[in-house]
Formats: sequence, structure tokens, C-alpha cells
Amino acid sequence: MEVVKYGFGYWKKYIPLAIIAQLCSFLAIICDLMIPLLSQLLIDYIIRNEKKEAEGIFAFLLSGKYGEPRTFELFFSIAIWFGGFILIKIIFNYARNTIFTRCGLDMETDLREVTYRKLMELDSGTIVKYNTGELLQITNDTIAFKDFYCGIIPGMFDSVFVLIMTTYILTTIDFTLLFIPVVLMPFFLIALNKFKKLARQNYQNIRKCNSTMNLTVQENIEAVRLVRSFTNEELEKRKFDKANEDLKDSHIRQIKLSAKFDVIFSSIRQVAYIGSIAVSSYLVVKGKILLGFLATCSGYVLRIMDRITQINNHIFQAQRQLVAGERIKNFMECDSNIEEKENALEAPANPHVRFENVSLTIEDNQVLKNVTLDIPYGKKVGIVGGTGSGKSVLLKSLVRINDVTKGAITIDGTDIRDYTLESLREQFSYVFQEVFLFSNSVESNIAFSRPNAPDEAVLRAAKNAQAHDFIKELSDGYQTIIGERGLGLSGGQKQRISIARALLKDAAVLIFDDSTSALDMNTEKKLLKTIKEDYPEKTVLISAHRFSSVVDCDEIIYLQEGEIIERGTFEELMKLNGHFANVYNIQESQRKSAIDYDNID
Repeated sequence: MEVVKYGFGYWKKYIPLAIIAQLCSFLAIICDLMIPLLSQLLIDYIIRNEKKEAEGIFAFLLSGKYGEPRTFELFFSIAIWFGGFILIKIIFNYARNTIFTRCGLDMETDLREVTYRKLMELDSGTIVKYNTGELLQITNDTIAFKDFYCGIIPGMFDSVFVLIMTTYILTTIDFTLLFIPVVLMPFFLIALNKFKKLARQNYQNIRKCNSTMNLTVQENIEAVRLVRSFTNEELEKRKFDKANEDLKDSHIRQIKLSAKFDVIFSSIRQVAYIGSIAVSSYLVVKGKILLGFLATCSGYVLRIMDRITQINNHIFQAQRQLVAGERIKNFMECDSNIEEKENALEAPANPHVRFENVSLTIEDNQVLKNVTLDIPYGKKVGIVGGTGSGKSVLLKSLVRINDVTKGAITIDGTDIRDYTLESLREQFSYVFQEVFLFSNSVESNIAFSRPNAPDEAVLRAAKNAQAHDFIKELSDGYQTIIGERGLGLSGGQKQRISIARALLKDAAVLIFDDSTSALDMNTEKKLLKTIKEDYPEKTVLISAHRFSSVVDCDEIIYLQEGEIIERGTFEELMKLNGHFANVYNIQESQRKSAIDYDNID
């Protein structure tokens, strides 16, 4: 199977240890299989006084050297061997379980690492194909999939080894004793094939319901304020109840199937046990075997049936592991839309950026049309336009969150697709529209790109982002732990922390994607003035809905439906008296009206 072969690629480095563990398991099994033969000696030569000469591997115990029949001397001799096998069995089982558990944990860690790295490599367009619940479920998939290699497969080897050994031992006693297992084998296989298909379907449904549950809970945690503001708690409770009931029902279906599975196989097992006693009793009556072999042989037949049942259980349970493995395999083989070329170049410092007749289509929707823009290092560019005009897409294409479909974006004359993603993105400090803060201290959030940055650098970045004053008023200042996604802070405070984070990175190009929208105009003016004065050599790209944010830029472009329809300095655009001037005048009129209203007593 392709899934098994895929997982083997991660398991193969543990094969040497797995072989050692399997050998330990085989030795433990051999010790366990010797115990019934010793039990036979106890019954026939200690409890009874059998005159018939002993046969088999332990016949030497009746040579007289270890005691005569029905004596404590012989009893203790057999008991020592009995205890020795039990002790050796325990030691080898301990070694086996320890090694397999360690290998399984290492494989699980490897799978978590590669799936997380894959998640980090995928572009946002590919990631959105998976809901959050499915992505969170991958962690559980890694646990289930490693169990296939350190649990199911070793268990299958153990069971096959027991079948071979017990079959051999029974044939040395009397071949007739194999009659019952052979007759019942077809019933096992027919039942197994039926249950296996149903189990796979059930486990696929359970995984789907788990993903839905994870997504429902995660969305409600993130949207708790929205839900409460719309007083929609009852709707969300109903959504959760449905997801919860679906998950419960999926598990109940599997429990019912498992119960039927256990009933059928337990019934077959009991028939085999009773049948083996009947056959053994017949052979004892006919004088073909000793009485002690009745208990011994029925025990071996029971072991055969147990192991056949265990093989069926393993195959039954393996369906869950294979479903998990298939999900991991499909996720890992998912191709990113943003690929890095082999032998890619390192992006240069102080980049000269050019958009050369760039167009971009996303899902049949053309979001950029023939954009040409020259941005020498150190230039300040403002990007304005209405909602959906393509401002954010234009900026994201610089760091290859989206790849252009026509034309090229170049740095120093070389297409950005020829550079490594890491070196390319190192040249940009990006402040996104959607602010994300980690559940950590304020200082750690600012120092995200430079965890070992000195306190002075963090402080400077915060001051330049106009964040220092409110940070020092927090309960623990820069060491204040902020809530998940910045809960507990205002929108403007979160934006300023994210701007400080970008400034501390100290990249060549600063990108502000409508990242000052939550700031009041005075704070925004101070921020932009500080950036212009303290970072004069850096390229600055500012996307904004508030046109006053870009008045000091060297060039302003006005986008409409992904196309530049106006461009120039602020003065040139105002003289043009086009779209830019019209929107700017409206915004200024609204701002002045708001100021006049605030000044009314």
C-alpha cells in the first residue's frame, strides 16, 4: 500500500532498534510457550504418578537427577524452571516495550516536525484549502500513524510467530489437535473482511467530525467578542451541539461495530477452546496423549485463537492508523503555489524594486492589471484606492505571498522568483492589515524577528512606533503578558506593537499595509514623521485608506480595479483634480466637520 510505503520512509531509520526489540519479543514468546510444557510435567508427574516415560524438550527433568515423580525435589526443580522462564519473559518484554515506545515517540516527533515545516512552507492560498480543524487534527494523525509501525506491525509479527511456534509444538504432540483451528479459520477471514471495510469508513467519519469540532471550538474562541456583540450565543451553542452530537454518533457507530466484532470473534474463540478440549479429551481416552497434555494442548489452541483474534484486531485497528497516514501523506504531497528554484540566488541588500507590466489573476479574478512601478532604494511610495482595488495584493506580491501571472517584479534587474524565499523576505519588514500578536510578553512580540535584541533596541523601536508611552503604563510594562491575538489591547495599541516589531527587524524595505487605520491622526502623523526622520535611507511603501497618510511620499499611485489610473506627487495629484484629489478633499472635509463638532460646547 502507498500509505504504508510512505510511512516506512520515516520508520526505516529505526529498523535496527526495531529488529532488536522484535528479537526480544520473540525470545519472550518462546519463554511463554515453554510454560505450558512445564505445566504438563506438574500434572502428570507431580499431581499424578504417570508411569509413561516423558518426551519432549523437558524430558531431562525426569532423569532422576532433579528428583523422582511426586516428590518436592522434582516439584522445586520444575518450579525453578517455571519461574526462570517467567522472569526472562518479563525482562525481554520490558526491553521490547521500552525500545518500541522510544522509537515510536521519535517517529511521532519526526512526523510533527515535517508536517509543521510543510505548513510553514505552504503559501497562504494553499493553506486556506484546509480549515483550521483539519490542520489541528494532523497532530493527532501523527500519533495514530506512528502506532501502526511501533504497535500494529510488531504485534502482527508476534502473532504470526506464535502461530508458527504453537502449530509446530502441537504437531509434535498430535497433528489432530490442529483440526479445530483449521476448520474455524475461514470464518475468521470472512468476518474480518466485512468488518475491515466498515471500520475504515467509520474512522474516516470520526476524523471528519473531529476536524469539524476543532474548527467550531477554535472559531468561537477567536470570535467570542463578535458573538457576544451580536447576542448570538444560542446560535453558536446549537452549532457546537450539532458538531458534538455528530462526533458522539460517529464514535457510537464505531463502538457498536467493535462490539459486534468482539462478540463474533469471542464466540469463534470459545468454540475453538471447547472444541480443543473435546479433541484432547478424546486423545487422552484413546491413550494417545497424557492427561497433562489436555490442559497444555487446549492452552496452545487457545493461544492460536487468541493470536488469530489479535491479528484481526490489529487489522481492524489499523484502519484508523491508515486513515491518519493517508491524511498526512496527502498533506505532505500538497504542492505549494510558491516554489523556490534550485540554486536560487541570495537577494541583495538595498534593493532597487521594479514592477514591470505586472498582472495577477487569483481564481479567475484579475486583481492586478499591467502595473509598472519603479522604486529605487530609499524611495517613499504611497498606494491608495478603494476597497478591493488591489493595494494589499500588490504589496504581498513583493514577498511572494502571491506570484504574478504576467510580467515580473525585479530587484536590481533580477526576477524575485530567482532569489531564495528567505533572503528575499529578509529585505522586507511587513506590517499586515490583520494584526497578530502572540500570547507572550510585549517585549517578546516586538523582538519576534530578533529574540536576542538588546533592550535599548526594543525600546527605540517602541518609541519610534509611538508605543512606548502606553506600554510603560501596562501592569508589568514591557514584560506584560498580552492575551491570545492581543486580547486586552485596543486596535491602535496592537497596530503600534506590530509596527515596532517591523522597525526592530531593520529591513531595507518597510511595508505598511493599512497598518495605521486604528490610530488617531495626531499619533499617525508623529509615527510617519519619526519614520521619515529616523529611517531616511530605507524604502517605505504605505498602503492606506486615509489619504493624509501618504501626502509626504515621493510618489503616490491610485489603484482602481487593480490598475494604476493616477500617479505623481501629492501636489501633482491635487493639481490633476482627479480621483485622488476628490477623495482627499472629501476626507479632509469630514475630518474638519468632526473637529468642529467636537469643539461645540
